[in-house]
Amino acid sequence: QVQLVESGGGLVQPGGSLRLSCAASGSIFRIYAMGWYRQAPGKQRELVAGITSGGSTNYADSVKGRFTISRDNAKNTVFLQMKSLKPEDTAVYYCYADSSDYVKYWGQGTQVTVSS
Repeated sequence: QVQLVESGGGLVQPGGSLRLSCAASGSIFRIYAMGWYRQAPGKQRELVAGITSGGSTNYADSVKGRFTISRDNAKNTVFLQMKSLKPEDTAVYYCYADSSDYVKYWGQGTQVTVSS
């Protein structure tokens, strides 16, 4: 079992920045990739960014150049630095972890609202 705890969401004005954190605990040795999805009201959940245990990253086209994913292996934590935020970035952001036991674990979600 893997537990994921997110933090860092909130309300920010357009053009502002936020940093999300996701701390993993439990069977962390099984994790080979982590990242973030988001889900806006009335829309499907979509991948935002991911990072493998080797450090390879991938991003949704809509966030490339604005969001940066990173990880602190010593703290078992993944970060999502979000800059130049737009109203369309408003969503609940979910941390995920892909495990070698073929399970995708999810965090509880954190709300990000971009509004003036």
